[in-house]
Amino acid sequence: MRFRIALITLFASVFAGLLSACNFTLAQDVTPPPGYVPPTPMPTLVLVPPQTPNVANGAAIYAVKCAPCHGETGLGDGKQGLQLGVTVKAFGLPEIARPASPEEYYTTVTRGNMERLMPPFNSLNDQERWDVVAYVLTLHTTPEQVEQGKKLFEANCADCSTDFFRDQEQMTKLSAVELARLVRQGNNEVPALGANLSDDDLWAIAAYLRTLSFDTAPLAQPTTVPASETPVAAVAETPSGEGTPVGSEVTSVMAAGFGNVRGTVESKSGASLPTDVTVTLHGFEHAKGENAGAQEVVTQEGKVNADGTYVFENVEMPAGRIFLVEATYSNIALQSEPGVVEAGQTELGLPPILLYEITDDSSKLVIDEVSIFFHAGEESTYDVLVLYNFRNPGDEVIAVKMKAQQEIPFLKFPKDATGLSYEAVQDSAPFISMDDGFAMRPSEQPYGIVAYSTVPKQSELTITQDFILPVALVRIYVPDGMEVKGENLASEETQNIQGTVYRSYKAPGLQAGEGLTFEVSGTPSGAGAEATQGTSSSNNLVLIGAGGLGILLIGAGVWMYARDRKRTEDELEEEDDEDEPEFAASEEVLDAIIALDDLHRAKKISDEAYQKRRAELKETLKEMM
Repeated sequence: MRFRIALITLFASVFAGLLSACNFTLAQDVTPPPGYVPPTPMPTLVLVPPQTPNVANGAAIYAVKCAPCHGETGLGDGKQGLQLGVTVKAFGLPEIARPASPEEYYTTVTRGNMERLMPPFNSLNDQERWDVVAYVLTLHTTPEQVEQGKKLFEANCADCSTDFFRDQEQMTKLSAVELARLVRQGNNEVPALGANLSDDDLWAIAAYLRTLSFDTAPLAQPTTVPASETPVAAVAETPSGEGTPVGSEVTSVMAAGFGNVRGTVESKSGASLPTDVTVTLHGFEHAKGENAGAQEVVTQEGKVNADGTYVFENVEMPAGRIFLVEATYSNIALQSEPGVVEAGQTELGLPPILLYEITDDSSKLVIDEVSIFFHAGEESTYDVLVLYNFRNPGDEVIAVKMKAQQEIPFLKFPKDATGLSYEAVQDSAPFISMDDGFAMRPSEQPYGIVAYSTVPKQSELTITQDFILPVALVRIYVPDGMEVKGENLASEETQNIQGTVYRSYKAPGLQAGEGLTFEVSGTPSGAGAEATQGTSSSNNLVLIGAGGLGILLIGAGVWMYARDRKRTEDELEEEDDEDEPEFAASEEVLDAIIALDDLHRAKKISDEAYQKRRAELKETLKEMM
């Protein structure tokens, strides 16, 4: 078995932990140390738009600020986005956009998501950020869907007031999932309309109701957005980049293009700093080329002073270079938030690195929910994905040492399962890698781990899932045509997700040491059978979307990628050993090249395997011409 943290590039692995790090400053009653450069404070969030967001203005801003990475239609396929080496959010897809609220998108635009290489857009004022969020929320819908939703709403609720859906304070907090649920179930201000409506009808009505909180009128004069302000993705090629200006005025004379990187290490335990703390400066730039990610160009070790300060002097600081500092103690590595160098800047102050006491007591973790998902994989087996959502709400770093068999001590696989492995969910709070395991810092942001295994297909399959820690809620999902029976299991509504119907069951909280035993019977029916079989050989992921399995989408997708990648590379190695001709005609070779390109774009095979195989196919094609 193996535990694989889902960190796609070196840049992503070094940046693990940025989202959950807090931007602390020195207390006002503490005298800053000499040479202290305060970090730029996080921008204040204005969670209600000053004015009704204008979609047309947002479209103009999006074209300059967002499309280079996220693509013109929000599919994450922008030219610069393809160079990042990390997955750019495809909010043009309904299954990605529907679970997100406008408030969440606004927060990301305002404060950035440097773990995914997205900077904060400080050049935009609050209204402009809300405008671009409004436009982004139209990318997963169509005018035809909105018009259909309007007709359905008026036909089913002709006398209903729409004031609730024009209230910015209410609407900024509601995702499309919550809007559709509100339409179906109603609330104190909106009657329930969903008794006779299909899922597609509910999504159409939700799309229409969203537009009521937007200003959809065209602009009297087009907005001009400075093209010189570009996303972080382009900072290696342009003189300036969008990002928080971290640092202060020049305080000393340096050689042209050089400066100092400063920061502090602070103890959150109340005790003095450990004596074994070391700090390392990392600097990154974006390499050119379609498949080039961020490259580490600076690595420099330093020391922490007695007062917790550190400084790296005479560091080359070209505009757009990204720096962070990593502090290591007791085999735990914690990172600062990053800083982006602005043109002419010679002093860069990074936010403090916070150190915590370390414990190996994993019982302090809180498991909020466990989702068990069945997928018809190979002909004779079911793939079982067990998603654990948990938090570390305490004030200590919890270090987990892997057992000899590489088991995570506080997680269990189903009994008698085989093909065991783990994967960190992409949107999980970031894990800290250790030589003999991993660690989790205090965080209210959930951690997510998916345990993957396979079980044999049987007409009636009995599954026992044990739990080491208490679990607040367990949900089980099977394709339509299959059924789950067990003590204390309650059936929930079926969900139509991208043409596949899933049945859902839930069990109340389980105590530490308890197990859940249930029977799975039947076979996937109709579209469900087609959608769940053969997925490993296709380019389609199991997209579990806005019907309640949104978080599982990422885990399942990453696993399918990893599994397909391994199988593809194994198949390529097997093909290398075969003496018989692989292809009967040149058309087959062209098809193989296209399929290989698709796999590589989807990151299902490594660059090395891709380049090697593509060269072989091109040579084969030449010989057949």
